[in-house]
Amino acid sequence: MKIEGQCIRLGDNINTDFIISGRYKFSITDMKELSKHIMEDIDPNFPQKIIPGKSIIVAGENFGMGSSREQAPLVIKECGIMAILAKTFARIFYRNGFNIGLPLIETDTDKIDENDNLIIDMDKGTVSNLTKNIELKIKPLPKFMQEILVQGGIVNYYKKHRKLPEV
Repeated sequence: MKIEGQCIRLGDNINTDFIISGRYKFSITDMKELSKHIMEDIDPNFPQKIIPGKSIIVAGENFGMGSSREQAPLVIKECGIMAILAKTFARIFYRNGFNIGLPLIETDTDKIDENDNLIIDMDKGTVSNLTKNIELKIKPLPKFMQEILVQGGIVNYYKKHRKLPEV
C-alpha cells in the first residue's frame, strides 16, 4: 500500500480539542460542516492548506492526546487527509484512526518540513521524502492492520469478510 502527498506540518502534543474544538462537540453533527473547523484553534488557515486526497499531516510526539472523541479522526479523514505521520500517537486516537481506515504511521519526523512531497510505502516500511531525496524507516504495520486500512476501516472489513482479521 502506497500513499503520496504533500506535508502539512504540526508540532508535538496535538490533542483532540486542537483537531476539532470541543465547542462544536454537540452543535455540529455533520462531518462535512465540522471539517471546516479542523485545527482552527492552532491555525485558522489550516483548512486552506489541505489538498483533498493529496495531504499528509506530519507531527511530533503524542498526536491525538486527550479525549476519546471519534470525531477527531473522522474529521481528518473527511477533509481528505490521506495519512498522519508522527513520532508517537495517543493510544485511543491510534485505535480510533485505524477503526475508520485512517493510516497512522510512526516514524522520526524531524527531517520532514511543511510542503515536502512524500511517498509512504507500507509494504517496504519506508517514507520517501522526494523534496529532500531522503528515505525514512517507519514502524512496520502488521498485515492485519494493513488489511483494515485497505478495506477503509474495521466495519468495512467485517462487512466484506464477515469476520474480524486474524492477528
